[in-house]
Amino acid sequence: MNVTRAVVTGAAGGIGRALATALRAGGADVVLADVDESALGAAAAELQGTAVRTDVSDPAAVEALGAAAGDVQLVCLNAGIVGADVGLPWEVGAADWDRVFAVNVGGVVNGLRTFVPRLLASGQPAHILITASLAGLATFPVGGAYAASKHAVVAVAEQAALGLADTPVGVTMLAPALVRTGMSQDGEDPADIAAEALAAIDAGRFGVIPGEWHREIVRRGERLAAGEQPLMPSPG
Repeated sequence: MNVTRAVVTGAAGGIGRALATALRAGGADVVLADVDESALGAAAAELQGTAVRTDVSDPAAVEALGAAAGDVQLVCLNAGIVGADVGLPWEVGAADWDRVFAVNVGGVVNGLRTFVPRLLASGQPAHILITASLAGLATFPVGGAYAASKHAVVAVAEQAALGLADTPVGVTMLAPALVRTGMSQDGEDPADIAAEALAAIDAGRFGVIPGEWHREIVRRGERLAAGEQPLMPSPG
């Protein structure tokens, strides 16, 4: 799609910065949002973009971002955190559960609440990219609040796609496996993930999911539907 202006949350590093970089290279003006003011300023300066410090868990802050962003065609709701503990659910403290859900799920919901009415009011073709995770599609025993939050993000992304199906606003869900970001030293290059996500938007696809995990996701659904006990996920 033709994007002249876009907003990216979690834009100071990782996938967010890669998305902002790719969009800028394609000629779009980019509004970068992040809670890390120093890193955000550096990214915005490099990309000649607009920096808006934003805590996506705060509805008022996201509403201020929407006002500052103005007329955009693409909204990348990408901000997310892992949390202090990625163990078994009962090993994760209450504060960690609250903060991870506030950022990962609340950040997406706040973004939808702020931007969907603006995009619909414009009447023009637009798109929302929501960053979920493979951890939201394949259930591992560990992962703490992060894994559970990403399952919620998958559901919210599906709800948004269904709710906007008969409008000019499309939705794409990005669900990568490991990516080399501040969350992990291993995995794919964020630039490759960003390129795949933007290509999926152009193709009108909803899900961007690693190919080697497709069968596992289908298997999980089949076992759930049959009432069978879950199995440890594996690619292939």
